[in-house]
Amino acid sequence: MSFLSLGLSEPLLKAVAEQQYTQPYPIQQEAIPTILKGHDVLGIAKTGSGKTAGFVLPILELFQRKKIAGNRQVKALVLVPTRELAVQVAEVFQTFGANLPRKVKTLAVFGGVSINPQMIALQGVEIVVATPGRLLDLVASNALHLWEVDILVLDEADKMLDLGFAEEMNQIFEMLPKSRQNVLFSATLGDAIQGIRENLLRNPIKIEIAEEPQNLDLIKQVAYRIDPERKGPLLRYLIRERKMTQVLVFVSSTRTADNLVVKLRKNGVQAEAIHGEKSQGARTDTLSRFKSGKLPVLVATDLISRGIDIQLLPFVINYELPRSPKDYIHRIGRTGRAEAEGEAISLIAPDDEHHFKIIQKKMGKRVEMIDTEALSLKGY
Repeated sequence: MSFLSLGLSEPLLKAVAEQQYTQPYPIQQEAIPTILKGHDVLGIAKTGSGKTAGFVLPILELFQRKKIAGNRQVKALVLVPTRELAVQVAEVFQTFGANLPRKVKTLAVFGGVSINPQMIALQGVEIVVATPGRLLDLVASNALHLWEVDILVLDEADKMLDLGFAEEMNQIFEMLPKSRQNVLFSATLGDAIQGIRENLLRNPIKIEIAEEPQNLDLIKQVAYRIDPERKGPLLRYLIRERKMTQVLVFVSSTRTADNLVVKLRKNGVQAEAIHGEKSQGARTDTLSRFKSGKLPVLVATDLISRGIDIQLLPFVINYELPRSPKDYIHRIGRTGRAEAEGEAISLIAPDDEHHFKIIQKKMGKRVEMIDTEALSLKGY
């Protein structure tokens, strides 16, 4: 199936081709024509399944047929759980909409930064991508109104509920017009999502994309058995000896991330940390420099890793293991993407060995373990 068969107009098809999209993902094949027909949608699909374009493209198509809205009268609202995702989704709208005949202004709004520039930037905006708390702040400040919203999208609704946004979401729902189209995407369909479905969606078309197992064949996995006090020197040894110019290092806490960056810098390795206690401006700048190759080492916690999507990332290092095997697979899946090979390295202290065996068993793959006792790390 091609994008041509999904009901998109020529300008959008051209935009899709310019982004080198050749064939639609399964979620796009079903969601795009369904949204174009005006149906409510309940989509169950994991992160990274292509669902963003699955709602961005039909919304942009529908806007080509709409009259330009009044100032600060939002016509499409996309709610997301994190700042990083808000920026990412807005960028997709802006990329596909850049050369359309009818220009549609999109803005991402989120907390952690000054509200005043966002209030000013809302001038002429028709599509808002927002985290719930900041959206309510903007409404309370009369910076925008929600009574003209035609389309509501909840992206990663399960994560919004996990992060405690249920009350804010309900407040937002009360402000929206009764007559509108609703699109809800979630990775899971738990009781809480069922509750939103019953209260929000009207005769929705359910689209469920079965989660395919992560293809780990393109990822070379290796582990190093190491004493805790030698972990730092081993990390620096690997970065230098392997000439790593782009490596994502995972840790389990904010404190470890900051401490590790300090030690890397003291030893001449350019590195930055990204975690929830950093300002939004710092996080955006750090991630941008890492993606562009200007920052060789990024140290991240699992929470922030959801916003890191790099097609050709060569190395991932688990400085500390995650709690669950699923998180381990998610981490190493940051590399080996787009049919490119990647390497995932884990540093295993004696206390980690039992947990690492469980991870390997759940993954169904044995990882080579290398002893480092005889390895001289002097000077690292």
